[in-house]
Amino acid sequence: MLNIILLGPPGAGKGTQAARLQADRGMVQLSTGDMLREAVAAGTPIGLQAKAVMERGELVSDAIVSALIGERLDAAADQGAIFDGFPRTRAQAEALDLLLNERGRRLDCVIELAVDEDELVKRIVGRFSCAKCGAGYHDSFRPTKVAGVCDVCASTEFKRRKDDNEETVRTRMAEYRAKTQPILPYYDERGLVRRVNGMASIDAVAAEIDSILDGVS
Repeated sequence: MLNIILLGPPGAGKGTQAARLQADRGMVQLSTGDMLREAVAAGTPIGLQAKAVMERGELVSDAIVSALIGERLDAAADQGAIFDGFPRTRAQAEALDLLLNERGRRLDCVIELAVDEDELVKRIVGRFSCAKCGAGYHDSFRPTKVAGVCDVCASTEFKRRKDDNEETVRTRMAEYRAKTQPILPYYDERGLVRRVNGMASIDAVAAEIDSILDGVS
């Protein structure tokens, strides 16, 4: 039962790879952002605590996030876990160690999707999708077969995410470097970090991750 952390800046492909791991290996993705939103919507005790904090415009405490993760680990006692968005700090990394130890688990590896920032900006900024059916495209890597016409439904209306612009992307990557990358030495000291070329194709990245996990399982 593997327990791993996926690290990488926004757009590096963590969500795509986590989805494949869930489908292929039966693991469960523990994304703190998604879990908080679900807990608030469901009105759980932890969700109510988080909602009160967020409504005051404050950051949700490590204690609340840890409690939420603990609940999810208990609910997925027989499944491997993919941690996405947590930990972000040394204190959170230590809290995760405690959560896992309390449940007889251990962290098997930390996989960092290494990217070229300029190329990643190009990858994200060029994304667009069909406004009707949602099919995804890219200006350079996956244009429509006929310019301005969706391959799937023939719609001529397309949309782009508002935050898929260079300024926002570079800000998010700077935040990742400042807040998340500093936890890497904590795991490097334990020999847990594996780096994967996040700029390779989705299949190539998945194959490299599979090779890593096969080696630690």
